[in-house]
Amino acid sequence: MIEANGLTKVYGAKTAVAGVSFTVRAGQVTGFLGPNGAGKSTTMRMIMGLDRPTSGAVTVNGLPYVRHKAPLREVGALLDAKAVHTSRSAYNHLLAMAATHGIPKARVHEVIEMTGLEAVARKKAGGFSLGMGQRLGIAAALLGDPPTLILDEPVNGLDPEGVVWVRNLVRYLAGQGRTVFLSSHLMSEMSQTADHLIVIGRGRVIADAPIQDIITGKGQSRVRVRTDEPDRLYQLLAGRGAAIEVPERELLEVTGLEPKAIAAAALENRVMVYELTPLVASLEEAYMELTKDDVEYHSLPAAEVSK
Repeated sequence: MIEANGLTKVYGAKTAVAGVSFTVRAGQVTGFLGPNGAGKSTTMRMIMGLDRPTSGAVTVNGLPYVRHKAPLREVGALLDAKAVHTSRSAYNHLLAMAATHGIPKARVHEVIEMTGLEAVARKKAGGFSLGMGQRLGIAAALLGDPPTLILDEPVNGLDPEGVVWVRNLVRYLAGQGRTVFLSSHLMSEMSQTADHLIVIGRGRVIADAPIQDIITGKGQSRVRVRTDEPDRLYQLLAGRGAAIEVPERELLEVTGLEPKAIAAAALENRVMVYELTPLVASLEEAYMELTKDDVEYHSLPAAEVSK
C-alpha cells in the first residue's frame, strides 16, 4: 500500500505538487493520470525517496521508502528505463542489483525469461531499443519479487505484443494481492488495465475514484435516438429537462434522461423511435473534461495553425 498525506514539493517559486493526499491499495491496478507538468513524475520520485517533500509525507508498506532495509524486496519501480550502465549487459545489470539484496542468480534468470530478454541478456544495454530497455526496466522492478510496483509509462516503446504482455502482467500481479501504481498517457490502454484512477492537475488531485465512476462522471446518461419526428421529440424531451444535440436530421443525442424515460415519452405521445442506443463515454473523453482547466500547455486548433 502507498499512502500520501499532504505531499507538497516546491522548487523556488514553482509549486510542483500541492498538498496531495491519496491511498494506493493492494489487489488492484491504480492508474495515475495528468497533463504534462501536472506533478506526476515529482510525486513518483517522492514516493521513491528520490526527491524530499517540502512538506507532507508518503509511505510504502507502512514506512518511508528510505527506511526499508531491503527496498528491492518491498518496492519495484520503473521510473527511467535509461538508468542503466550502457556498457553493462542486461544480465550483469540485474546480477549487480541482485547482489545488493542477496537475491539468488536463479531469480535473475527467472525475470529475464519472464520479460522476454533471453536473446539479448548478454548484450550491452546501451544498444537496446526503447522497447527492450523498457523490458529490462520491468525486469529490474520485478527482481526482488516485491509486494508493491510503481511503473511510469511501462508500455512506452513496446510493440503491440509487448503492450498486451504488460497489461496482462500488471493485472496478474494485482490479482496476487500486490499494489500496482501505473502511469500512462495511453488512455485506451489505461481503460483496459486500471481498476482505480488518481488524476492530478497543476499539482493537485482532481479525481480519485474507480475508473467506471470517472468515465460516467455524475451519472448522466447519453443516448442516441433516431426518429422520423425529431423536432417534436426534441420539444418533448427538452421539456423534461434533457440536454439535446442534433448531429444530423432524425438523430438526437440526449443527455440527462435514461433510455426507459425516453421510450416512455415517445410512446405516450405516439412518436416513432427506430433507434435507442445508450452511449458509453470513453476514458479519454472523461479525462479531457476533468483536466480541461488544468492543462499547462495548449495547442492551437489545426485551422488556426494553417492560417
